[in-house]
Amino acid sequence: MLQALLHGFLLALGLILPLGAQNVFVFNQGANHKSIRKSLPVIMTAGLCDTLLILLAILGVSLLLNQYPMLQLAIYVIGLIFLLYMAWSLWHEKPADQSTHPPLSAQKQIGFALSVSLLNPHAIMDTIGVIGTSASIYSGNEKIAFTLATILVSWLWFFSLAITGKQVGKFDSSGKMILILNKVSSVIILIVAGLIVRNIWLMI
Repeated sequence: MLQALLHGFLLALGLILPLGAQNVFVFNQGANHKSIRKSLPVIMTAGLCDTLLILLAILGVSLLLNQYPMLQLAIYVIGLIFLLYMAWSLWHEKPADQSTHPPLSAQKQIGFALSVSLLNPHAIMDTIGVIGTSASIYSGNEKIAFTLATILVSWLWFFSLAITGKQVGKFDSSGKMILILNKVSSVIILIVAGLIVRNIWLMI
């Protein structure tokens, strides 16, 4: 069981560490809000989405996506639309200390977090493809241990990202650094969107 725990922990850490749209957005919201409590919507949404994807992966949804290519194409197209909208919104967002342009509301945090988590094809394929495949070698209590380890890594990581973002925000009284982070977030999300366009082109 210890091997399954360690395997799940290291695998999830390896998948979640790269700088992607989801990580950047969680960090960005931690920096944009004055307290962690205000960024809880994005943390909770990202954590729950990853938990859902991991559970679906281990239950074998990857087989379903492989059997129905049109379903995979639909995920790509919907994800692309949401990512483009989010990139545009972040690019035009102003520093949090300007009262006329407050940080993202809880509703927007949840909506954007859902899009970069559930509608990000790369996240879906990584989670379902890699974690689902890796989990198949375990059964019983070992599979449960593997599953819990991967889920735990996601939750700890998202809280850590938001807390780190908040610390960065504390040193940015002018709001200029947050504005730069918003631009960087937008560019990274556009890069992810570009990769999705490439995948759509290859599929059609």
